Amino acid sequence: MPVNTDPYLFVFLLLLGAVAFALGPLALAWVWSRCFSPRKPGADKNAIYECGLKSKGDAWVQFKAEYYLYAIIFLIFDVEAIFLLPFAVAFTGLPVGAFVAMVIFVLLLVEGLVWAWQKGVLTWK
Repeated sequence: MPVNTDPYLFVFLLLLGAVAFALGPLALAWVWSRCFSPRKPGADKNAIYECGLKSKGDAWVQFKAEYYLYAIIFLIFDVEAIFLLPFAVAFTGLPVGAFVAMVIFVLLLVEGLVWAWQKGVLTWK
């Protein structure tokens, strides 16, 4: 005699297992810290540890915007290399339309490089 079960029961059980798998170690770590960790609050325990040195000043450091521009330019040309790799691998088997599309893509990226160069983004100050 076949057993008729709800089709979502299996999904629900997997969801419960996933949540238990994620929260189980966290709960065990919390219980372990409550039972076995010593309670010794104090100035030394609550101080910020910075390689054994006392911290000085504010932790806020302002970065120059040029660093973000360098990162953006790097990401653009890094993605270009990722898009050019499949084209280079399958170069001999591609039709002319694919070649034209890739030439347009490279020209647009060269245009972006020329623009960044003219704006002075690539000069280190």
